[in-house]
Amino acid sequence: MYAVIEQGGKQYRVSEGDKFKVEKIHAEDGSVVTFDKVILLGKDEGAVIGAPYVEGASVSAKIVESGKNDKVIVFKYRRKKNYRKFRGHRQQYTLVQIESING
Repeated sequence: MYAVIEQGGKQYRVSEGDKFKVEKIHAEDGSVVTFDKVILLGKDEGAVIGAPYVEGASVSAKIVESGKNDKVIVFKYRRKKNYRKFRGHRQQYTLVQIESING
C-alpha cells in the first residue's frame, strides 16, 4: 500500500517504513505527526483518487530528526562592472519515517 501526500507545498509518494525529508515541522524529535492531506491511496485492487483529498485517509509518521540541508550558493556578477553578490542558504528540514497509512 502506498499514498501520495501533500506537505509544505510539495507532494511525496510514501510507503510504510520510508524515510524522507520534508519542510520544517515545529515538533519535538520522536513525536508522532499525522498528514491529513492524502491525494491518492494505492491498494492491491486499485487506486483511490481524492478530489482534492481522500476523505478519512491519513498517514502517521514519526519525526526522526531536524536539521539543515547543505548550503546552496548563489553568486551573481557582471563582467567588467565590479559587481559581485555572494549569498548562501541552508534550508531547514525534518526527517520523518512513515509508520502507518490509514484509509
